[in-house]
Amino acid sequence: MAQEEAYSTLMCGIEELNFKEQSVPSELLLNGHHAFPLAVNTQDQVIIAASCYGLGRIVVMGHEAYLQDFPGLVNNALGWLQPSSGRAKVGVHSSCQSIMGNLSNSIQAEVCQFRVDLGVYVTDAYNVGPFSKELMSFLKEGGGVLIAGQAWRWSHTHPEEDVQLNFPGNWVCSVAGIYFTGQYGKHDCVPISSNIPFKWSSLVKEYLKVDLEVLLDGVSEFDTRGDMLPSEVLVHGPLAFPIGTTLDGKAYLAGAHYGQGRVIIATHGSYLNHEPFSRFLMNALLWLDKGRNGLVGVSRSRRGAADRLSKSGLKCQVTDFKDDLSVYVCTPDKDDISKEIQRFVAEGGGLLIGGHAWHWALCNNRTDALTKYPGNRILNEMGLSLLPNILEKGIYKAQSGKELVEVYQFHQFLPVFVDYMTQSQTLSEDQKGCLEKMRRECTAYLSMSAHHCASYLSVLKILTDMVKKVPQVSKSHPVSSTEDRLLLEVACEVYKVCPDALLPYFIKDVPDLPTVSNTKLCISASTRDGEEWISTGLYLSPGMRTNIKTSAEIVGKGWKVQIGCQSDDLRHLKKLRRAPVVCVRFPVGSNTVQVWTLWGGLIYLVAPPKCDVEEVEIVVQKAVRAPYYKSGETSVHEWVNSIRHEPAPWAELEFENLVITLNSEFIRDLEQPDVLAEQYDAIMRGVADLAAKSAKFPRKERFVGDVQISKGFLHSGYPIMMNTNTSRELLQITTKTNAWGILHELGHNQQTKVWEFEPYTTEATCNLWSVYISETVLDLHRAKAHRCLRPAKRLNRTQKYIEGGRDLKHWSEWVALETYLQLQEQFGWDAFKKVFATYHTMEGVPRDNNGKMNTYAETFSKVVNRNLLSFFKAWGWPIESATEQKLSGLPDWSDHPMAQYA
Repeated sequence: MAQEEAYSTLMCGIEELNFKEQSVPSELLLNGHHAFPLAVNTQDQVIIAASCYGLGRIVVMGHEAYLQDFPGLVNNALGWLQPSSGRAKVGVHSSCQSIMGNLSNSIQAEVCQFRVDLGVYVTDAYNVGPFSKELMSFLKEGGGVLIAGQAWRWSHTHPEEDVQLNFPGNWVCSVAGIYFTGQYGKHDCVPISSNIPFKWSSLVKEYLKVDLEVLLDGVSEFDTRGDMLPSEVLVHGPLAFPIGTTLDGKAYLAGAHYGQGRVIIATHGSYLNHEPFSRFLMNALLWLDKGRNGLVGVSRSRRGAADRLSKSGLKCQVTDFKDDLSVYVCTPDKDDISKEIQRFVAEGGGLLIGGHAWHWALCNNRTDALTKYPGNRILNEMGLSLLPNILEKGIYKAQSGKELVEVYQFHQFLPVFVDYMTQSQTLSEDQKGCLEKMRRECTAYLSMSAHHCASYLSVLKILTDMVKKVPQVSKSHPVSSTEDRLLLEVACEVYKVCPDALLPYFIKDVPDLPTVSNTKLCISASTRDGEEWISTGLYLSPGMRTNIKTSAEIVGKGWKVQIGCQSDDLRHLKKLRRAPVVCVRFPVGSNTVQVWTLWGGLIYLVAPPKCDVEEVEIVVQKAVRAPYYKSGETSVHEWVNSIRHEPAPWAELEFENLVITLNSEFIRDLEQPDVLAEQYDAIMRGVADLAAKSAKFPRKERFVGDVQISKGFLHSGYPIMMNTNTSRELLQITTKTNAWGILHELGHNQQTKVWEFEPYTTEATCNLWSVYISETVLDLHRAKAHRCLRPAKRLNRTQKYIEGGRDLKHWSEWVALETYLQLQEQFGWDAFKKVFATYHTMEGVPRDNNGKMNTYAETFSKVVNRNLLSFFKAWGWPIESATEQKLSGLPDWSDHPMAQYA
C-alpha cells in the first residue's frame, strides 16, 4: 500500500509520458523490495522508477532530458522527496539548472553544489562521482534525491568497464535497488495507469556469467557428501544466480548482487569449512571483497572456518558484525541484526552466509520458513530464499555460467513460461526440462506473500492473468496435457495469496449453501507418535473464509486447522480428475486463525504428536453443517430426521475406532447408522485382537472416498483412501460381500517393519487380517472371502513355486500368504496373536531380511513349542545354522504341508 500511495502521489495529474526520439533512455533494472516503476514502455522496459533507502527517497529517470520534458512529474517528485521533518530547500546541480523555470512557486530551489543541509538534491547521473558517498549518506539519513541520465552511451565510451559497478549514477541509486543499464530503452508514448504498472522485464545480464566464471575458476565439481543435510535455495531475484545445483536443478550454492555489494549463500553452515569446497571458498571471498583486500569478519558461530578462509590471502578475524569489515561470514542463527547486514551489503560489503532452513522449520513446527526463518529475513530482499526441504547429497559437476543462467533464471524464464502456458509457444528441449522447476519455484516464491513489494506483485499479476485460463477439472472433464496440469497446480498457489477475484475462473456455479454462525465445539486429543484429525462436523464452501477462535492452550503448540479430507497428492499422475492438491492446512499460531480454500472441504483440527488436551473450546465463525454421525452422541432419530439432510456435500460417520468420510449422496438414504456402527466396531475389535493390541485404538482409523486417489482403488495410510466408485462398499459391509479390499487396507496399517520382509510380504501379511475378520466377524470362510483362496488355486500356486526352485523373488503376495495360512491352519490364530504380542516388546530385531526371517522363524517356533525350521526351509527361507542351534531342543514339525515337496 505504501508503494501504491507513493505512485499515486508521484503520477498525480499525469495521463501520459511521451519519450521523444531524440532522447534515447537507458533501461532501468529494479532489484529488492523497495524499488517500483513509474513509467514502463511498450517493451516492458522500466524508464522511470522510485525507491526508498534508509529514511530517504529517490526518483531515477532514464534520461537527463526528462527533467525538462516532464515538469509535472518533476514537481510531483520534488514534493514526494521532501523529508518528513518538513519542507527544506531543493538543491539543483548546475548541469540540471534548466529545470528551475519549470518549478512550482511553492518549491524553494537553488542551483548549488551538494550540501547536507538541503532537503532534496537534483543531479544528473554523470557528475555525482565526487560526492556519491555523501549523497548516499544524505539519502540514508532522510534526504531526497532526483537523479537522471542514461548509461548506454557511457558504456560505449567505457567498453571495458562494468556499468553496474562503475557508472557514476549507480554509485548512488543502486543502494536503493535501481540500476542504470547499458540497454537502450524504446522511446514511445506511454499512457499512465492509475496503479503501479506491475509488468516489466528482468532480463539476465551478461555479467552474471562473468561472475560465475570467476567463482568457478579451478572448480570442476562440488562434493556435498558428508554429515551435512543441505537445504535448497530459491534463486528468484533479477541479480541472483545459482552456483551449484543438483541434477534436477535445485541450488545448494547461489550468489547475488544487492545494492553495491554481493552475497553468497551456502545451504549448510558446515559448507563454510568444507574441505572439498576450499577452492570455491577462496574464489568466493575474493569476489565478495571486490579487490579491496579488506578485513574478513567471521562470526563466532563459524569460528572453525576462519583458518580455512584465511588461505584466500585475506585477513580473517573472529568477530561480531561491525561496519569496517570488507566481508562478513556468518550463520543466520538470529535476525536481530538483519537490517544492519542488509545495509552493509547495499553499501558495498560482501556477505558469505551459510545455513539450512529445514532444521529451523522442524524445530519451530512452521510452514512459513520463507518469511520467518532468520536467514530469509536477510536474504529474501536480496533475491535468495532458503527453502525447508532437504537436498540429496552427491558429487555434482560444476556447470558453466551459460548452463546455469542462460536457459533458466526465474525472472527470465517467467515470460517464456507464461507464453507457453497461454499462447502455446514452442519450447526447446532444455526449456521443457525447466517447466517442473518453474512450477516448484512459483509455489515457493508465492509463499513469501510480499504484498508490500512491487517486484513480488509484478510476478503475482503475471501469474494471476495466466491462471484465469485454468481448466474446469472434474471426473467428467479430466485434464492430462502438460499445460493444463501446470495451470491447475499454479492456480491453487496463486489463489492462496490472491483469492478474491479468481474464484469464478476456477469453479463455475458455486452452490449457495446455508451457513451457521459462531458454532462452539469442544475438542479433546491424546496422541502418541502420529498426528490426529479431529472432526468438527462443519464444511467450508469453495472460496469461503471463516475465522476459528481457539484456546490459548493449543496456540503455538503445533496444532493446525485443515480444510479438506482428500489428502492425496496427485501431481505424479498423468490424468487428473481433480486438482492435484485440495487439502490445505493453517498453523494455529494465534487465538484466531482465518482459513479459506479454493476447493472447499470439511473442517478439522489436527492435533500434533504427543499432545494431551481435554475439552478445549473452539468457535467457528461461519460454516456449513455437514451430515455427521458420532456413535454414542448422535441418536438415530436425529440422524434420520435432520442430520443426514444437512447441506454440505461431504459426510462423516464416526464410530468407536473408525471414521468414514464420503460424498453426502451416499448417506442420504442411510437409515440405520447404529447397525453399521456395531458392524464396524466388531471389525475393528477383530483387527486389534489379531494384532494383540488394546481394543481401543490410540487413534481411530479413517477411510476417505475420493474421485481420484494417488494409486489403485484403495491404499493404506492415515487416512485409508478409496475411489469414490467403491465408497458405497463401506456402507454395505453388513452384506458380507466385497469386504476384502477394506480389510486388506486395515491390515496394511497393522504391518510393522520388525516382522515384515519387504518387498516379499508387503501385499501378503496384510491379508492375514482379511482372512481373520472374514471368518471370525463376517462368518465368511476364506475360500469364499476371495476367489484366490479356493483350495485348487492355493495348491496350484504352491506347486508352481516349488517347480520354480523355491526362489524368494517369487515368494510374494498370494504365494507368501500361503506360508502363513499353512501355519494358521496347523496352529490356529492364537499362535499369531502370541507372536505379534512378543514383537511388541522385542528389542534388537535385525534390519535385514535374512536376519528378520530367522528371528520370525525362531519366535514362531518358541510360541508353538515346535521346531518349524524344516517348514520354513521348504519355503526357501534363508535359515542360518545359529537359528538351528537355538531350536535344536524343540520337537520337529516333520509332517508339515510342505514335507511332500522335500
